[in-house]
Amino acid sequence: MFRRAAALLLAVAPTALIAAPRTTIPLDQNWQLRLAPGESEATKAHPKAAKWLPASVPGAVQADLIAQKLTPDPYVGLNEATIQWVGRSDWDYRGRIEATPALLAREHVDLVFDGLDTYAWVELNSQVILSADNAHRRWRVDIRKLLKPGTNILLIHFQSPLKALQPKVLALTNPLPGEYDSVFGDEPEARQTSPYIRKPKYHYGWDWGPRILSIGPNGPVRIDAWDAARIESLRIVQEAVTKTEARIAAEVELIASRDGRAQVETVVKGPDGRAVVSTRDVMLSAGVNQVAVPVTLPDPQLWYPAGYGAQPLYSVAAKVRFEGEEADSATRSTGLRTVELVRKADAKGRGFQLRINGLPIFMKGANIIPFDMFQARVKPERMTGLLADARDANMNMVRIWGGGYYPPDSFYDAADRLGLMVWQDFMFGGAVTPYDRDFRENVRIEAEEQVDRVQAHPSIILWSGNNEVLSGWESWSDRIAYKKRVGADEQEKIGVGMAILFNQVLRDAAERRDPDVPYWPGSPSSNYEGKPDVDNDGDRHYWDVWGGKKAATAYLESCPRFMSEYGLQAMPVMPTINAFAEVKDLGITSPVMRAHQKFLKGEGQERLLLYIEQRYRTPRDFGDFVYLSQAMQADGIALGALHHRACRPETTGSLYWQLNDVWPGASWSSIDYFGRWKALHYAARRFFAPVAISAGRRENGTTEVALISDRTTAVDAHWRIRMVDVDGKESIVKQGDATLAPLSATKIGDMTDDALFGGADKARSFAVAELLVDGKIASRALVSALPEKAMALPDPGLATSWTSAPDGKPQLTVKATRFARGLWIGFGGVDASTSDNYFDLLPGESVTVSITSTASLAKLKAALELRHLGAAQ
Repeated sequence: MFRRAAALLLAVAPTALIAAPRTTIPLDQNWQLRLAPGESEATKAHPKAAKWLPASVPGAVQADLIAQKLTPDPYVGLNEATIQWVGRSDWDYRGRIEATPALLAREHVDLVFDGLDTYAWVELNSQVILSADNAHRRWRVDIRKLLKPGTNILLIHFQSPLKALQPKVLALTNPLPGEYDSVFGDEPEARQTSPYIRKPKYHYGWDWGPRILSIGPNGPVRIDAWDAARIESLRIVQEAVTKTEARIAAEVELIASRDGRAQVETVVKGPDGRAVVSTRDVMLSAGVNQVAVPVTLPDPQLWYPAGYGAQPLYSVAAKVRFEGEEADSATRSTGLRTVELVRKADAKGRGFQLRINGLPIFMKGANIIPFDMFQARVKPERMTGLLADARDANMNMVRIWGGGYYPPDSFYDAADRLGLMVWQDFMFGGAVTPYDRDFRENVRIEAEEQVDRVQAHPSIILWSGNNEVLSGWESWSDRIAYKKRVGADEQEKIGVGMAILFNQVLRDAAERRDPDVPYWPGSPSSNYEGKPDVDNDGDRHYWDVWGGKKAATAYLESCPRFMSEYGLQAMPVMPTINAFAEVKDLGITSPVMRAHQKFLKGEGQERLLLYIEQRYRTPRDFGDFVYLSQAMQADGIALGALHHRACRPETTGSLYWQLNDVWPGASWSSIDYFGRWKALHYAARRFFAPVAISAGRRENGTTEVALISDRTTAVDAHWRIRMVDVDGKESIVKQGDATLAPLSATKIGDMTDDALFGGADKARSFAVAELLVDGKIASRALVSALPEKAMALPDPGLATSWTSAPDGKPQLTVKATRFARGLWIGFGGVDASTSDNYFDLLPGESVTVSITSTASLAKLKAALELRHLGAAQ
């Protein structure tokens, strides 16, 4: 029996039968779910799931079953396999609407789903009211005429995406190339359903995450009750922005139920509290109406990226009156800035320079993947924390990768406040796309809805059509084989279809609905002006390092226009590993470690070893393997990032892959699933610092040294290069004063090994290049003639002492007697973070870090582990 306590109560105040403001009622409580009737095999194996169970909305079937312990946590051990049955099954959700007289008195009662993942049909009182086939869309239906007084039963039927699509895909002679084949036997190799569905593509598994075909209402559900008119969307278009005046327009899309007079009022309130009011009187026609209200703002406060200025925000409130009565209102938060993508041609090709408020910004940051396999579990504070960590590492940009989902508004709110620019992909992860009109129309609606929803955010500075769809079609071996197999006619249909989708449909959605932000047809791309994924035009994804097994020094071979993807893997820290593995699993290639290593179906562990042993030592034990993997990742990405910055202005951006994780395991992230920093993230804070010295580019025994500044004003500095041996003997090689030009990279010379090391033993010596500002070291880079494994790095003779910080946190001071290369302060399985980590200490130097942990001081002291690249004690 469906008890009254489980009802979705829609209690609204009584209203007169006149036009009234829109009333929005969330439907987020007391839902239930069950296996769909007819799922006999799944019911036999999981009988409890066939009965009505409590459900979260928004949510996913899998997340609720995990929470109720009806299926094991797929993030632990080998449990990923045990949850696959859920995505192969059909499911039902049930809710209840109590229709009050006040609700029934409204002209329209819209049932709105902000996400249904993915194939679903909805019944109200046993009558089908809508069907859905796109997890990235909003679905709305007027149920006013179907409601009856009192209780109304709402059912959502979800069909497994495999069941929905496999009959079609298996019947095709040449199905479209997808992304990653299933390892669970539910899809034949090279016969993936993912190209044909508008669903987050990472659900099908990626080389950093599991395969979990999430099912359920992935967005909020609500009732919109309204009468004469409602606001469908409110867009903020910045027509002209200068330091003295900003002319913007509030573009309001109105849905009217009948013809009539309306007034649209906008109130723009600035960060100083001052408000500017504008109104416009219009005649509405029944249906869709577009109304633009111009607003002029004197002396605007401009929004700047982190490191370049403040992030003042304006609120824009729109209120609609219909025949004198208030009908609806909406508010957006925005910031005033100009965005320009400069594609200047030169002798080497064509540039890729983003300018914000006229400033040519070097983009420093990382790529963001989904935060979890179940997006409804991700709370705003988690996203805000991750973005704050990015800003704290001196990043100014993140790229939202196209194989996931469009983040919620709270994500962009945080990016706006923090000054983080967002490169926003449309949700295409790499699969070749269908070319039929129905597919494109579905995508068109999705794109327009998503652009309308978030375009007011100043953090969004680029719309991009896809991730690697175009470059993959051009050059991936399986795509080349596919094109040969299907022949010229089919190849042309697919190619033309992609061009229409990415260069027309999505371009139109972005440029028409968010005209002050540039559109880019894909990443990587050359804007259909040449071959994609090349150094001299557009943006670049460089995977010869890691994917192609080249050493990290290959990053130094060219100056790409904009490096939007490059990366090296590492293991997470031990507390994270302990969350998914038992002591018996702590082996480099144990079944559990392979299960949580998705590159090449687990063979990424051998790839990690290859890169570790290429530069460092053979790991002494599992803990050493974890440490060395992080050292390798941090040192390799630092080499690439500083090189990119030194290539300025030819290179204008460096976004490493990747910032975060979707689950606990080995990956390219600098912050793991639980928010713990790897060595790379600490290193990023240094190699993305506003001023830096680069000395990584070496060729034929010669080192190029460059000074880098992201400051908008000149910086007076001093630089020096010292030769330091591991015991502390040192000598000045070269030094000088320099004025760093604004927004620049300046080469100060090429230094031969003879000049750097003289007659010193190269196995025991480093060149230390330093940049000093106001007498303090602002940046340091080490140069060695040999890889660390060929050097005679000693036990650094570390001494420690403990104190207490003013805030009460424990403080640890570490002093090195001899050179400490790659020092990592860890606490084994104890969960603790340090204010700084993974650094080099020259002989005699010390460092003091504060420690954040719930563990006692005694426990921290007992667990302390100091790891380094030198000889063991």
